[in-house]
Amino acid sequence: MGAIRTPRDRWIEEGLRRLAVGGPEAVRVEVLAQALGVTKGGFYGYFRNRAALLEEMLDTWEREVTEGVIERIERDGGDARERLGRLFDFVGSGGAVATDAGLELAIREWARRDAGVARRLRRADNRRMDYLRELYGAFCPDEGDVEARCLITFSLRIGDHLIVADNGPRDRAEVLAAVRERLLSLS
Repeated sequence: MGAIRTPRDRWIEEGLRRLAVGGPEAVRVEVLAQALGVTKGGFYGYFRNRAALLEEMLDTWEREVTEGVIERIERDGGDARERLGRLFDFVGSGGAVATDAGLELAIREWARRDAGVARRLRRADNRRMDYLRELYGAFCPDEGDVEARCLITFSLRIGDHLIVADNGPRDRAEVLAAVRERLLSLS
């Protein structure tokens, strides 16, 4: 009876976890095998080498933060404001590994040193901004207002967890709720 192979997706998911905490240097075949409780021989049944794994990790990340998120939000329909509300909820929930804020930052840092990763990041960011433009454009007639709302929304997605300042008399959740209300308002 043959051994059960560790699924390919588990290697990719574990690679993304390692990337989130330690950058691309932390994605080592031996380390992944140990974390998965398997030998590294199984790795080579799926990937030619570490570079192939890194490419598939980036493919997975890009797909999940763009089309994966969009499909999830669009699935339940509703008007643009309802879909934006679901988007805020999903992104704020921590969702899947590929949508983790730590992973987002690790990929952004990696992109500073690698032109190929930078191209992927730009493509993913542009797709996400295009989706936000589509949603905000459905109820904001002013193009400048649409761009401002998109930039604020996307900036919050990327940087909210990095801000450690106090929020005055309100707690962070109240402030974020007020931001959300303002972004979804008609005026």
